[in-house]
Amino acid sequence: MDEELTAGFREPCSQCSAVDWGISDEGRFYCRSCHNVIERTKEVVDTTFTPGSTRISTIGRGTRCRKPDRGRHWMICEGFQFILRNQADALLGLGVCAHFKDQVLCQLWRLYLQKSRQAFTNSPVRSSRLKVHRPGSDSDSVAESSAASASETDGDTNMSSTAASITESCSDWSQRSGSSDVVTYLTARQRRSRGLMNMPKTLALIHLALLWSRESLTLSDLLRLVNEGHVPYVNAFEELPEEMKLDGKDALIFRVESVPSHRLVQRQAQTLLLFLQLQSFPPISRQSLLHPALLSLRYLADANLPDDLHPWVCRLMDDAGLVDFTFDPLSCPVLPRYDVQTAAVIIVTMKLIFGLDDHTEWDLSDECGVQQDSENMFSLRRWFRLTQAALISAQQKRLHAAARKQWKAKKPLYPSRALKAVVMKRKRTAEQVQMCFENLSSRPVSVQRCVPSSFIFCWGDEDGADGPSLHHKKLDRVLTLKHNVQTLCNTTYWHTALRVCDPKKCRSHYSEVEATLPRSFVWLLQLFSFLLSVKPPHLYEEVLKVERRVLYRRTRRRTGTTSRAEDTVVS
Repeated sequence: MDEELTAGFREPCSQCSAVDWGISDEGRFYCRSCHNVIERTKEVVDTTFTPGSTRISTIGRGTRCRKPDRGRHWMICEGFQFILRNQADALLGLGVCAHFKDQVLCQLWRLYLQKSRQAFTNSPVRSSRLKVHRPGSDSDSVAESSAASASETDGDTNMSSTAASITESCSDWSQRSGSSDVVTYLTARQRRSRGLMNMPKTLALIHLALLWSRESLTLSDLLRLVNEGHVPYVNAFEELPEEMKLDGKDALIFRVESVPSHRLVQRQAQTLLLFLQLQSFPPISRQSLLHPALLSLRYLADANLPDDLHPWVCRLMDDAGLVDFTFDPLSCPVLPRYDVQTAAVIIVTMKLIFGLDDHTEWDLSDECGVQQDSENMFSLRRWFRLTQAALISAQQKRLHAAARKQWKAKKPLYPSRALKAVVMKRKRTAEQVQMCFENLSSRPVSVQRCVPSSFIFCWGDEDGADGPSLHHKKLDRVLTLKHNVQTLCNTTYWHTALRVCDPKKCRSHYSEVEATLPRSFVWLLQLFSFLLSVKPPHLYEEVLKVERRVLYRRTRRRTGTTSRAEDTVVS
């Protein structure tokens, strides 16, 4: 059989000069003598082909390339539900009690879906009845139905422009978005009227569930865990199920490139309280770790302040009437800020004891230095030097960690198909730059995830500590005995204007008065602002609220000179 196929090829083999060719199974010529394989192949003639007899019977209407799988139809609230579940699981792994997720967070989420009429209701809202445009369907009918649903949702105002934009975006919906109700979330009117969910609101809902469960995790702790990556928030959409395709305009909802501020999450939580119409929260007693009486112990330890300061902090809270810290829609309609309020009470206590007017605190420190047992006495000057060095180092570490953090997602989202090439090119450029940094520095540029902790600083004698501990130091040199009662050596108290401003007309005045404030007081604000990850103006406003309560209650109760040091306050 091989002789018939190779009869026309009589060239000698280049290896052995023999003319004895065979055909391999692959159709290649090989020499039977030396088994040398050459490039020549046999020519196969199709005998079944008849010229002119084959014709095209049908013409395909679809595109030649196969469209990718778009996944299943899903709603935006389903995506937020998966993100909330992942955030709750992360908190459970950090030691939060189990009933926080099952009995509290799930109930709040169901209540939210019911109030927003997205689920658990007999009349669910379907503001955008969108149909996926499939090959062969009538695009005009889809456009008409989309325009009709837009007119029903947005009313008569700007109806023509809204209908036109939604018609254009929904004509090829399967290529522009993975969810079915993204237009509702992108309409500002719908977001305001229905209180629709967004990424900062997920942290606000988690915060409400933590408060209801009376966990010791404050809002500052939650945001720090988010910043360190222990709780998913930035690029949390990457953990969504595979069948939930995020594409197109979904990126405008789930894409996050920064962590929200403390004030923004607190405001979102207050908005959710009004929207959900929640009743009174479980009471926060003095035995709870969330109560400022115990929370102040943690902040005093983190700031390296002496333990003897804690009784004065508790006395100040009693004098200010800061006893009830539980949310109640009637008596306390504003959500308590336990962390910020506790820090404000500590700052006011420091002002009472040390003055913090750039003169009194240094005079008291000089008096402590000349005493024989000065090593056991607390010196504000020494504490300032130790804490200032640790604060500068911690601020630099935080800035470096933020600069080295990978904010971009591994699976980038693009709001439109036209921007896909730009987004992918930027991703490749970022990966190349990151690879160059790794090669030059011989170490990965990504930030190593640290072990979660409730403290920012570490004070003690062990290796890696920020400085020696001052917790055991005494306050005897800043106190005195008066009528056998321990009182304060400082007899004056300064404060700024305590008038209450209308929040609708003016905001914080910290930027106006900051230049006139004593530098020691401003530095103390910056220290606790760094510990809580809040802005100094935010903490300054809380300090003014505590001072108003203290001075107002003392003005009403004062009938004469008493033996308590706080009664010597001079306005």
